[in-house]
Amino acid sequence: MGSPWKGFVEFTLPASPPTAFVSADLSSTSPVGLSLSPYGRSMSFDPGLLHNNGHTAYANGTGSGIRETGVVEKLLTSYGFIQCSERQARLFFHCSQYNGALQDLKIGDDVEFEVSSDRRTGKPIAVKLLKIKPEVLPEERISGQVGPDLHAYPFTVLHGYIHPVVSSIPLHLDGKSAPGQMPTGSVCYERNGEVFYLTYTPDDVEGNVHLDTGDKVSFYMDTNKLTGAVSARNIQLVKKKQMRCQGVVCATKEAFGFIERADVVKEIFFHYSEFKGDLDALQVGDDVEFTIKDRNGKEVATDVRLLPQGTVVFEDIDYKLHEGTVVKVIPKIPTKNQNDPLPGRINVRIGFTEKELPFGEKDTRSKVTLLEGDHVQFNISTDRRDKLERATRIDILPDTFNFTKEAREMGVIAAIRDGFGFIKCVDRDARMFFHFSEVLEETQLHISDEVEFTVVPVGPVYNHFRKDMLSAQRNHAVRIKKLPKGTVSFHTQSEHRFVGVVEKEVVAVTSKNASPTKGKEKEAEEGVIAYEDCGVKLTLPYHAKDLEGGSHPQAGDKVEFSINEVKRTGQQSAVSIRVLNRNSSNAKRLHGFVATLKDNFGFIETANHDQEIFFHYSEVCGDVENLELGDTVEYTLSKGKGNKVSAEKVTKVAAVNGVGEDISASVMMGKVIRPLRSVDPSQTEYQGLIEVPEEGGTKGQTYPFGIMGMGNKADCLQKGELVKFQVCTVPQTGQKMACNVVPQRRAVVECVKDQFGFLTYEVGESKKLFFHVKEVQDGLELQAGDEVEFSVVLNQRTGKCSACNVRRVSEGPKPVVTPRPDRLVNRLKSITLDDASAPRLVILRQPRGPDNSKGFNVERKTRQPGVID
Repeated sequence: MGSPWKGFVEFTLPASPPTAFVSADLSSTSPVGLSLSPYGRSMSFDPGLLHNNGHTAYANGTGSGIRETGVVEKLLTSYGFIQCSERQARLFFHCSQYNGALQDLKIGDDVEFEVSSDRRTGKPIAVKLLKIKPEVLPEERISGQVGPDLHAYPFTVLHGYIHPVVSSIPLHLDGKSAPGQMPTGSVCYERNGEVFYLTYTPDDVEGNVHLDTGDKVSFYMDTNKLTGAVSARNIQLVKKKQMRCQGVVCATKEAFGFIERADVVKEIFFHYSEFKGDLDALQVGDDVEFTIKDRNGKEVATDVRLLPQGTVVFEDIDYKLHEGTVVKVIPKIPTKNQNDPLPGRINVRIGFTEKELPFGEKDTRSKVTLLEGDHVQFNISTDRRDKLERATRIDILPDTFNFTKEAREMGVIAAIRDGFGFIKCVDRDARMFFHFSEVLEETQLHISDEVEFTVVPVGPVYNHFRKDMLSAQRNHAVRIKKLPKGTVSFHTQSEHRFVGVVEKEVVAVTSKNASPTKGKEKEAEEGVIAYEDCGVKLTLPYHAKDLEGGSHPQAGDKVEFSINEVKRTGQQSAVSIRVLNRNSSNAKRLHGFVATLKDNFGFIETANHDQEIFFHYSEVCGDVENLELGDTVEYTLSKGKGNKVSAEKVTKVAAVNGVGEDISASVMMGKVIRPLRSVDPSQTEYQGLIEVPEEGGTKGQTYPFGIMGMGNKADCLQKGELVKFQVCTVPQTGQKMACNVVPQRRAVVECVKDQFGFLTYEVGESKKLFFHVKEVQDGLELQAGDEVEFSVVLNQRTGKCSACNVRRVSEGPKPVVTPRPDRLVNRLKSITLDDASAPRLVILRQPRGPDNSKGFNVERKTRQPGVID
């Protein structure tokens, strides 16, 4: 048998072996013998394989001296059979034809013989047998490599000296191949600069190891005695091929990072110099692939490249929802010895088996604090690398508070900042800090929202990260749940009504009567009510906001009230206070109407509408900001310095009838001959006066009017203005007065300047009346000369009048373009562009349009001097 690494020739043969002997004579000086593999995969030739000295041989053995080789297939006492190696033939031989000791001949031995014919039957037989010394293959282990498939196909191309490519046995065959064939792979090895290939089967691999293409192996060479084919046996894996691994970037530092591997639960180091791509685009969470190399005894990732997002999958999530109970929570302050990345535990029952599943910080859907005993809902995730199961996508169930039995408190959102806020607690004095991450159900919170929460302490270490907001050992609110409006109450109110007597009246201090040097508004002074309960005399404080009906009680008044108790402090006060009986010894309470409001004082029109009473804002019970002209008030008269009368304890009450009753249906026209005193403070009389002129211009009947007779309480009627009005009767005095007074003003717009303008109308010493364009009705743009109707209002702070409710009655004449003077036209015609003495314009700055564009959009053309386009 020739050496398998002496040489190869490339050609194609049918898959099935030929039935006839194949021979070749390439030249008379170079005899050649052929060796055919039974699988039709390879053919080799060796000049020393056949010893025929160039003689032609025939299958029937007619030629003389032709030597063939074969293998002893059967051996009996005096004869045997030989299987030919070069052709499909089985020859008989007699033991007398063996040249050597017959006891040395055994089945399977390689022999060389000549072919002759039996003289009696004419059949070919083997004669002159000579035992061939078997070729000894090297017994040392040979190093090689596993490569690509070489499976049997109808036609197979055989290669000679080719690049070393070798194959493994494909896994998809599962030990099966074509009928009559064993699945095979191939290994290659190098000898004297040449690469040779040997086949192998799964039985030739030691240790039941699957070999992949490119794996480094060691093996022994073996020769099939029947076919002479050389194959690999006792194959051992030396080193797996260096595969590309995948993972996810889990941390990045200044010049290096770490990758969480997808094949094992382990992180691997990589330097930024090994990243093949845009380093600025690399982020934590990116999917990458890499090659593992050993450097200084440690594994590192090299040739790191980005993968499409979502390529690397660490786990398989079962989308079936499970319910369980938290038995161990993740500590807020990690201990020094805590190395478990999944410190939390959830107890769950699956089927008839109870399991305790771990979980980590990233496994909860929200950042809401978990407590032991929480009833939760979750999915189960299985790690592909180590098959570890854990709970993930954890949600707190609404009924969890029934299991934890934690102390829940209530409150109202008092303040909200960027990411955190404060709660005004029902049962605590201090406001409670909370973080938005602790809000359940991901609801949006607003100021005044009512919430329920759990209070937990914050230790000094945890507080170190929020030292700007909290101090050591400070409590904060967690597990915040929004409640429906009206759920939270800071007080409890008695259902039983009590009766008592006012001992001290409440005194309100508002922003208008407070000292301007004080930055904050002073709180109202409390009133006191005395009452009896079970024979015991008690007192309760009360506030102006707790009064009902707008009537302020005075000392000695009998009142009815309920008792309110603050839950947090237990402090009691009287609420829902209603006056039952006035104290007869108290000064008489009068009714009037607000006529004037100044900076810190005002005037009240009496019920008879004929006088005005001064009052200071400090005497107002309630908020002065709520007072408006014409409001009905209740007050008490008192005398101050200089025996001057003023109103005290001014209280806003429900509105009553205005001027009077019995209003005439007819509308009269008149002229103001005296304004109200608020318009002209120099006059002594409070009332204004309207005169109805008679025919012929003689003086007619006059009617007084007050603030309640004005159609618009803010209108400022001037002397000489024409008005429309009706006549009514004052019930108390029977006096006839003007009511529903509406001025009939018309004026011409003198000019309009941007956002304001002036009317030609005389008010006091001024002959012009100011108006703002916002006061023009229907959004019209007024032009000079337009005729308008309007009202006049007096600014109580500045004492100046202005026009409001301006309505255009008619448009003024359109302005006519005045032609240029003849002298100017003649001068422009005499100027030429070439005249150096002519005045010239120099552009210093290009104009800027409303859209921020610069320059002119329309092309400018040269125009003729003196010609108007």
